[in-house]
Parts: sequence; C-alpha cells; structure tokens
Amino acid sequence: MKKALKTLFSRQTLYFIPLLGLAVLFAYHFNAPDLAFAQTDLITPTDNPTRIGDATGGDFRMLLLQFLNFFLGFLGLLAVLLVIYGGFLYMTAAGDDGKTENGKKVILYAVIGIIIILISFALVNTLINGLLVGTD
Repeated sequence: MKKALKTLFSRQTLYFIPLLGLAVLFAYHFNAPDLAFAQTDLITPTDNPTRIGDATGGDFRMLLLQFLNFFLGFLGLLAVLLVIYGGFLYMTAAGDDGKTENGKKVILYAVIGIIIILISFALVNTLINGLLVGTD
C-alpha cells in the first residue's frame, strides 16, 4: 500500500495528471459545438424512438459507427499521451537503467496500442460501411 501511494504521488505522475486534464479540456473545446447541439432539446426524455432515429441520421448503424469512431479516437489520444509520458520517463531517467527500461516499455506498449487502435478503426469502418451498402 505504501509503495502504491508513493507511485501515485511520484513526480512523473504529478506532471502527467495536469497534462491529461489539459488534453481532455482541449478535446472538449473542439467538440463543444456538438455537445451544445445535443443540449438544444432536440432529444427529450418523452420523445419516441422514430424522432430520435431521425435526429441521429435515421440509422442505428451510423450512430454506432459515430460512437465507435469517437471511442477509438479517444483511445488514440490516450495512446499518444502515453507515448509522450514514456518519452518523458526516458528523458528524465538520468542514466538509471531501470527508469530507462521503464520509459522504453511505456513507449513500446503505447505504439503497439496505437497500431491495434488503427487496425480496429479500419476494421470497424470497413465492416459497418460494408453493411451500409444497399441501404437508402
């Protein structure tokens, strides 16, 4: 427990948390028009499913595609932040082999995560767009 608290309040973690907060605010800022659009009483709790379907483009598959693309984009942002964090760990290792290896591992696993996210993005878009062929 003591080691977990020490790790939680380490200098690298305390630097990383504000950067993560800034990234979330940055992402929110550019999605603010979409969020404001969702709050204009376009969809209310008393609406029927057809009106909700019309508001989202009329197709559940398109709504699912938008949701999955947003989720994969968020994961991509998180993976890029982990690459930056791993680079920070590597640069601040000050010659300590253990810290250097830890930074390299974080970068390696984040790059593997980015590759998996890109493959998932391509697969999801290909499959769902393939299902959309022939629909009106």
